[in-house]
Amino acid sequence: MSFKIASSPHHHNQRTTSSLMQWVALAALPGIAVQAVFFGYGVLVQLLLAICTAWLCEALILRLRQKAVLPRLLDHSALVTAVLLAIAIPPYAPWWLIVIGTAFAIVMVKQLYGGLGNNLFNPAMAAYVMLLISFPVQMTQWLPSVSLQPVALSPLDAFCMVFTEYSCSGFSLSQLQQGIDGSTQATPLDSLRQDLAAGMTLAESLQRPVFYSFAGAGWLWVNLAYLLGGLLLIQQKVISWRIPAAVLAGLAVPSLLFWLGSAGASPSPLFHLFSGATMLAAFFIATDPVSASTTDKGRLWYGALIGLLVYLIRSYGGYPDAFAFAVLLANMSVPLIDYYTRPRTYGHKAKRDLK
Repeated sequence: MSFKIASSPHHHNQRTTSSLMQWVALAALPGIAVQAVFFGYGVLVQLLLAICTAWLCEALILRLRQKAVLPRLLDHSALVTAVLLAIAIPPYAPWWLIVIGTAFAIVMVKQLYGGLGNNLFNPAMAAYVMLLISFPVQMTQWLPSVSLQPVALSPLDAFCMVFTEYSCSGFSLSQLQQGIDGSTQATPLDSLRQDLAAGMTLAESLQRPVFYSFAGAGWLWVNLAYLLGGLLLIQQKVISWRIPAAVLAGLAVPSLLFWLGSAGASPSPLFHLFSGATMLAAFFIATDPVSASTTDKGRLWYGALIGLLVYLIRSYGGYPDAFAFAVLLANMSVPLIDYYTRPRTYGHKAKRDLK
């Protein structure tokens, strides 16, 4: 009987890495379905491109490293990375964007550091930030919710948009970004930031068609769907409740304080919690078992740090949504967090009491 030393992720529930990754992918399906319904079939095209690129890059690098290809492909870690990146970028972004991003995530962020368990940063978020900095125009071309789009796009239109940047009827992405009222539709978070910076009140900004109830049109249901999937992951003990709870608390508490202090200029906590990538990031991205904190107390500090950073960047930074930057900054802090939150060594207290 041999003792095998392996790198993280380590779990105490006797589940294989493959099983854990499969659960993550399955739990994301409700959110992906709702996202496709509200923002178009381009989501599915991006998923297909990302998954194929991830598998191909993983296989090529493993072959170059003279590692067994099939067992590592079947751990489904490349699949999860591809899924998370594909649903984070605009659904109708050009095909080469997701290919470059996925290849960067697998080759540079994951395999360059030794493969699963050795990467310092979340591969999907590192690739997202790289794409956002390198191709800011393409990464911010989100269409409004389907109900606000002037033209309905079929699955074939989605395929054409991704590969040719035009629909089958000849509409460009910029034309489709024009809402029913003829004005360009940005994402809810971006619209709110621009309106407040222009001197509009919160109530005036929320009258825009891009908003629905207390969150953005479509985004409320997308976040609810990812929340459902995240609760399933907690129920199945695939992830710990600590990181998602701390992320949501770290975002809700400062937003509540500022909302109570200046309700006319600061959006409510519900707006922050159900807009953008909040639930997706809290349950599926921040909980990455490799790049997140590994101690119970550390997970709470790690999650709270992400939530606080998201609020600060959303409110005062140059980007409307901030989870990718917040997660990467928290990844950098993990060694320090783990060092100061590591549990007491067994027997240490008793030995001290004997002195």
